[in-house]
Amino acid sequence: MKNNPGQGILLRADTPFQLSGWCDTDYASCRLSRKSVTGYFIQLGGSPISWKTKKQKTVSRSSEEAEYRALAYLTQELIWLKTILSALGVKHNQPMNVRCDSKAAIHIATNPVFHDRTKHVEVDCHFVREEVITKNICLLHVKSESQLADIFTKPLGRQEFDRFCFKLGITDLHAPT
Repeated sequence: MKNNPGQGILLRADTPFQLSGWCDTDYASCRLSRKSVTGYFIQLGGSPISWKTKKQKTVSRSSEEAEYRALAYLTQELIWLKTILSALGVKHNQPMNVRCDSKAAIHIATNPVFHDRTKHVEVDCHFVREEVITKNICLLHVKSESQLADIFTKPLGRQEFDRFCFKLGITDLHAPT
């Protein structure tokens, strides 16, 4: 956006009032620490309202664990945004859609049985699973090539970058309509 000062985010009024999020992880991508990088992206209707990229605090022992931690970060942010909306007097009663390209992370969140390999992320598991059970969030699998959070976790070519900007709702605000 720095090289295109006319670009911006248009908050659309013609989309459903629905909070939804996308999360992804670049597993063990830091060459010095082997910590994974998490990226998430949140939309209200079809408009982006929040996004973040951050290095995870701990080293994940599997890509599933790294993806699950990304799912937990996104869930926490969605709950915070829903609380902010509620404090402003805005009701959002339907479940928030969470899109993740890891079937393993979705399985961990919806399966009440813990395995030895998930004990070290058990707190995150309980946190996300509780939100699924109370229907505060709805987990949806998305194919990796359709994952909007990729723009925050992986290097993209120019065409992919332009396609993601379009999907994210970034537009030229000065262009004639």
